[in-house]
Amino acid sequence: MGIRGLDRGESAALVIHECQNGMVSPAIASNAGLAANAAGRGVVARIAALAGVCRELGVPVVHSTIEPRPDGVGSDSSCLLLGALMKKGQVVAGKPAAEIHPDLAPQPGDIRIRRVHGLTPFHGTELEAYLRERGVRTVVLAGVSSDVGIPGAALEAVNRGFRVVVPEDCIAGSSQDAHDWQVAHTLPLLATVGSADAVAAVLRART
Repeated sequence: MGIRGLDRGESAALVIHECQNGMVSPAIASNAGLAANAAGRGVVARIAALAGVCRELGVPVVHSTIEPRPDGVGSDSSCLLLGALMKKGQVVAGKPAAEIHPDLAPQPGDIRIRRVHGLTPFHGTELEAYLRERGVRTVVLAGVSSDVGIPGAALEAVNRGFRVVVPEDCIAGSSQDAHDWQVAHTLPLLATVGSADAVAAVLRART
């Protein structure tokens, strides 16, 4: 089964966006709706399985997190979403909420991208440089949220000349309705929307 963006043998990387305890762990998440949607859809386990396939096949795995400094330096409440994040003060460097979900803990060879400001993994980080150096042409996006972070990351990737693939069962939104709307109306304009199993099958078929 072909997936546009991977059907011509394009080199790929898996970018896991903001799968931090404060986003996807219901016990401590500051956004209950997002954490509930991620947990209810089994997103973390599915991402972990896809990441395992990628590592096995030598496909780069990148972890993108937002980790504001405890003193807030460098982080600006320039929009409602960032303002809420800063006001709650849970997802802060050094706190448990800022840590990556334990089921998705980075493994040797993984790349980790931290930022203190902004909503997407390319903003103010070395992500593009890492991808270019590895010869990546297609970015496979997973994580949260399907409301903002994933569409934003897809748009930034497209603007930089990358192709984008989004396994729909590896992302979650603030609610199922919000997720479904984005998957139906926004993401197909920016990316190929598929499934984790389909992406894994295409990657395996190359070996």
